[in-house]
Amino acid sequence: MPQQTSLVACMSAPLLISVPNASEGRDDATIRALAAAFADDSGRAGEVRLLDVHTDADHHRSVFTAAGPAAALIDAVMGAARVAVERIDVVGAADSEPGQHPHVGALDVAPVVYLDHARRGAACAHALVLADRIGQELQVPVFLYGPLESGERTLPYVRAHAFKGLAPDFGPSRPDPRSGAVVVGARDVLVAWNIWLTGVDLERARLLAQLIRRPGVRALGLQVGDHVQVSCNLVDLALATPSEVYDQVNSHLAEGATIERAELVGLIPRSLLEAEDPVRWEQLGLSEDSTIESRLGR
Repeated sequence: MPQQTSLVACMSAPLLISVPNASEGRDDATIRALAAAFADDSGRAGEVRLLDVHTDADHHRSVFTAAGPAAALIDAVMGAARVAVERIDVVGAADSEPGQHPHVGALDVAPVVYLDHARRGAACAHALVLADRIGQELQVPVFLYGPLESGERTLPYVRAHAFKGLAPDFGPSRPDPRSGAVVVGARDVLVAWNIWLTGVDLERARLLAQLIRRPGVRALGLQVGDHVQVSCNLVDLALATPSEVYDQVNSHLAEGATIERAELVGLIPRSLLEAEDPVRWEQLGLSEDSTIESRLGR
């Protein structure tokens, strides 16, 4: 942890984004309670704006996109973490259904996102504050990901090794009996994006995911209800754009198979939208309304 004086100095940091992912996509009351944590007008959390909620019953997952001054944003995410710990039982539930998104806990991942390099330091410092508070106040284990003193640690690595040789960075050393653990980190903007397929079985979807996976692209083939998708995280937009990945998947489809639709999860910066041909926005599941700037009224 940085020295307390450094953390205090960061409290005046500029606007940041957080995109907490909760392992709940079916219980409306819990999803509303999670969203309400960001709308709480008591204290600094009232300075935070909830920009988007994306709920997926098949993945049993909800993704919240919130923006605000750094300290207020951390307060709001802590409120959501409390709701998740109180209301979501991932350990005792039958949570390994087909299509279930990989996860380690009730509030599975809580990234602090910087929109430009100037805010990277503030995002890293406040991610540490968030991790420490979750570990101490909620007594839930926390793993860090993203840029660390020891190098870069990816989210897939944490999911694969948590409690299996990788010890929590904050909080208890064992999984919470109900809530599991939380993964916290600072990161650049990424695009969470799904490609829904027809005429493709799960085995082929997994092969497609393997074929497009590379630096900048993380992908999984998943059975989601009666449908199949390639679920993607585009983690380096300089290396891969939605249109490039879409075209690559399309080029590997067998005769009779098609891309049914593309689906954005959460929001994107307007710069990414403007880098794509407007003629393809609808095909790619993108729109002006899906940008961070449009939700902020900028």
